[in-house]
Amino acid sequence: MTIELPLETRAKAAASDVRDGSNQVAPDLSYRTFMMVNVVFFGAPGAGDREWALIDTGLSSSRAEIEQIAHKRFGSGARPAAIILTHGHFDHVGSALALAMDWDCPVFAHELERPYLNGSLSYPPADPWVGGGALALLSPLFPRSPVDLGEHLSNLPADGRVPGMPGWRWIHTPGHAPGHISLWRESTRTIVAGDAFITTGQESAYEVITQRLEMHGPPRYFTPDWTSARRSVEKLAALEPDLAVTGHGVPAAGAGMRQALHKLAREFNEIAVPKDQKKV
Repeated sequence: MTIELPLETRAKAAASDVRDGSNQVAPDLSYRTFMMVNVVFFGAPGAGDREWALIDTGLSSSRAEIEQIAHKRFGSGARPAAIILTHGHFDHVGSALALAMDWDCPVFAHELERPYLNGSLSYPPADPWVGGGALALLSPLFPRSPVDLGEHLSNLPADGRVPGMPGWRWIHTPGHAPGHISLWRESTRTIVAGDAFITTGQESAYEVITQRLEMHGPPRYFTPDWTSARRSVEKLAALEPDLAVTGHGVPAAGAGMRQALHKLAREFNEIAVPKDQKKV
């Protein structure tokens, strides 16, 4: 079961996007899709050194393009105040160490993600039998070993502040990963959701290529805790966001997006949870 989103919910990108290669969805928020995952840039164009932040870092092959976009968007040689990780899965953390070393900047994550980011613990094996398509079947081949960010790794502040992102707070949204977080800005009612919910069928190679606009729970093959995942979606739906930028799929906005998110929260078992999993 899927929830199709009407085309008008697709967040409109600004005309200035071509200048730096990212897709701007708010004056200080843009994203770029690298293969199958989104990397998010926070900060006003031309912000300068240490006046912006990067959310997630894509695959290891994304490093050069991320640096190029940052150079064009924020200024020559402009380094971020921080890299923020929604979680430590391979497609979100692939370039983190290289970028942190290049930019000499801290990488912040929830303390429950620390074992997966300091080299001490691997994620559980992927489940290829969750249905949905070729990517699910191939998921056991995806890396799940820990990375080691060394001295660059720091815990997010316990008070909910997000370093380098004034006006935002982080929200613990576990299920897809123990320390998964989403980011929330009350003033613009904007969520950067990571993989707590996504707007494409990530299990299907076809849907990943076409970026068909749908509301989904977290990628099934890498989600071990469906009870927590449901509660996380309920928590985010209750915020009544106006704009959602997700880890996979295009950003969505407006009343149609909110209705779809509430439907996902209400009918989470039927929509998100694999059939062979215990209902939550």
